[in-house]
Parts: sequence; structure tokens; C-alpha cells
Amino acid sequence: MTAPANSAPRPRRFLPSGPLKGTIRVPGDKSISHRSIMLGALAVGETRVTGLLEGEDVLATAAAMRAMGATVERTGEGEWSVSGVGVGALLQPQAPLDMGNSGTSTRLLMGLIASHAISATFIGDASLSKRPMGRVIEPLSQMGAAFEASEGGRLPLTLRGANPAVPIAYRLPVASAQVKSAVLLAGLNTPGITTVIEPVPTRDHSERMLRGFGAELEVETDSAGVRTIRIRGEAELKPQTIEVPGDPSSAAFFIVAALIVPGSELVIQNVGLNPTRAGLVEVLRQMGGDITELNAREVGGEPVADLLVRHSALKGITVDPEIAPSMIDEFPVLFVAAALAEGTTVTTGLDELRVKESDRLTAMAEALALAGATVVETEDGLTITGTGGEALRGGGPVVTHLDHRIAMSMAVAGLVSRDGVEVDDTRPIATSFPQFESLLDGLRG
Repeated sequence: MTAPANSAPRPRRFLPSGPLKGTIRVPGDKSISHRSIMLGALAVGETRVTGLLEGEDVLATAAAMRAMGATVERTGEGEWSVSGVGVGALLQPQAPLDMGNSGTSTRLLMGLIASHAISATFIGDASLSKRPMGRVIEPLSQMGAAFEASEGGRLPLTLRGANPAVPIAYRLPVASAQVKSAVLLAGLNTPGITTVIEPVPTRDHSERMLRGFGAELEVETDSAGVRTIRIRGEAELKPQTIEVPGDPSSAAFFIVAALIVPGSELVIQNVGLNPTRAGLVEVLRQMGGDITELNAREVGGEPVADLLVRHSALKGITVDPEIAPSMIDEFPVLFVAAALAEGTTVTTGLDELRVKESDRLTAMAEALALAGATVVETEDGLTITGTGGEALRGGGPVVTHLDHRIAMSMAVAGLVSRDGVEVDDTRPIATSFPQFESLLDGLRG
């Protein structure tokens, strides 16, 4: 896999749009796609996956599992076959594992490998190599894994797994589905019970899918909402047939675009609405967004619906910081919605955004200000005073810092601008949503 940083930048100016009308289907959920490949590679037998997101991040996971002995093959568009090696049977990779831009691949695979008697070196692109891995290193070290990391707990990083690993009870110091998942995945091959205590609930795809593959996993929630998750180690996973729902984080860009572009009426099919991921829809409804769920159903244990989204006059709100974990990846595009709303939107409790693919608070504050929005950056959020539906001035080039969500969010901003918004590099979009530009262009017809 070639990381976006290895070729020439590809700038583009995203221009004002007429109404967005039609029906689209977004790619498969990235979180579920990663986990289906990983757990399929640990089951004995063939797991079949349809609707897999074929972005660079997920392909990095697939390549890593191949390097450790699993057979991972594409059989059709979005259709994949994974023949696993069994829990405890991962093979020693013969070369460094190239994670490209994928923090999810890195952190979850660190968990998987931590309880196996192998070692692995993780490398990544310039953006990923700036991201700290200390929050995963800490609990995995307690389980017995050993790490040699670059300064600040960054990549390149070498991990030596522990066998047997030591079961721990770990209370998450900050809300992080990736840290939770890493510990649970390490627990798969650890004798006894591994426990994760989660004071603030985060996305629960790992728990749902681990159960689906046959792991013994229990979740208890106390009166204060604290979740205690226990997994029994030395698991035997059974292969599954998985249909991946549409990624709500990818749908988010089209939801916001339809809300802010006058005259728009858009149906987005097959969107995953797991309650631990659906915070953006709730917040946009609080702002006055017209979003209707059609054909609600359950697919593979995950709630799914088609979303009908109509242009709406949005109003600024104060976003409850407790909802942040259920929409942490969607804040960049929410900031765009806030910039077009009437009144002021206040967000707090978003420290996590400073350690994503970029510092998304600073990046979005600078990008929106460049496009003519009124933005104040605070220590843990942004305060945005919207235009009341008036077009932004536009401009650029916006610096995306090789961050796919900054690029797509500012592409959406360009649709409601006078002069368009120039994005300095659209290559990173391929990490999560390779069809984004063609889908957007098709709707603008």
C-alpha cells in the first residue's frame, strides 16, 4: 500500500453547488470493516464479509493479517474472504507492518499481537508517525508486552508480545474505543478474565463483534453509566458471515451537505446507527436539522436505516460534551454546519481531537477562518458564530495536514461559499472514502 504522502499533492477547489438531490450509498463502516478482518483472521475457518470498506486504512489491516498467516482475499466489489489461523496462532511477520495513515489499525493490532509469542515493528506515514501510542502502550505493558517506541511513544515502534500474558482490570483514563478494543483483543489470548472499566461509553463494535464470533464477553452497566466489560481468554472464535453497514462517519459529510445546501433533498441508504456512533444525527436534529429514518432494521447485530435529509435552517446550540465519544470523528463536519447556522455553537470536552490524524481543533479553526467563518478556538473546543445560512466567502488553500476528515469537511464548506474553497490535497480522502469526490460530483449533476 502506498501512503498518500508518497505522491504529489492533489489540490482541488470545491465550488458552490446547486441542490443535492438523489439517492446514494456510502462505503461500509470503517470500524466494523477493520474488526471483521482482524477477528476473521483469528477464527478457524472462512469468514465472508460483504460491504467492506476498501479504503487504504482497511487495506493496511488486511495486509498486516496476511503477514501474520491469515488468508485475506477480495472476491468481488466489497466482498472478501478471510481464512483464519486461530487465536494464539499468529505467525511472526517477516517485515515491518506498514499502517499507512491508520491509527485504528495500529492500536488494535498492537492489542492483538500483545498476547502472542511474536514481535512486530509498526511503521506509518508522516501523519501517523506523529500520533502518540502511549495510551495503548500503558495497559498492554501491564499485560506483559514489551515496547521499543520512538520519542513520545510514537512510530516506528516494536512490540514483543507476552505469552502467557497477564489478565488485568483496566479503567480507561479517557474515553477511547481504540484503547478499550486493544485491551479486549489482547485478552482473547490471555488466560483468565481481562476487564475494561469504561466510565464514559464509547463505540461498542468490538463487544458486538467479539460476541458474534463466539467470545465469552459480559458487559455490566451501573447506575452511574459506568460500563464494566469482561472477556474470557484463550477463546475459540468461529467464522462468521458479516454484512457491513454504511459508515456513519462517511454519511456525515453528505448529511451536513444536504442540510446546508438550499433546496437539497437526499436519501442516504444503509447507514449504521449504532447508538454509540449516532451522536451527530442527534446534535443536528437539536440544531433543527430535518433527518428522517426510513426502513429501520437490524443487520448483523447493528441498527441500520436509510436517512432522508432535507435542507434546513440550522440554529446554533451548546453541544453537550457527554455526547462527544459517540461522534468524535464527526466534529470537523459539524463545525461546518455550525458555520452556516444562525447564532453561536459552543463545543467543549474535545481534547481527543488534538491527537487525531491532525490537531483537528486548530486545523478546522484555521480552515474555517480562512473560508470566512467566525471561529474562536479554546483549549478543548471551538466556538463558532454562524452566518444564518448566508454563503461563506470561501478561499484557500486550506491546509489539511494529510487528514482525510479535514479535506472532506472543507469540501462540504465549499458547496456553500461564494468563491469556492480550495483544499490543498485531496489524496488523504482515499484512506476512508475513495468514492467521496465522484459521489459528490454526481449529486451536483
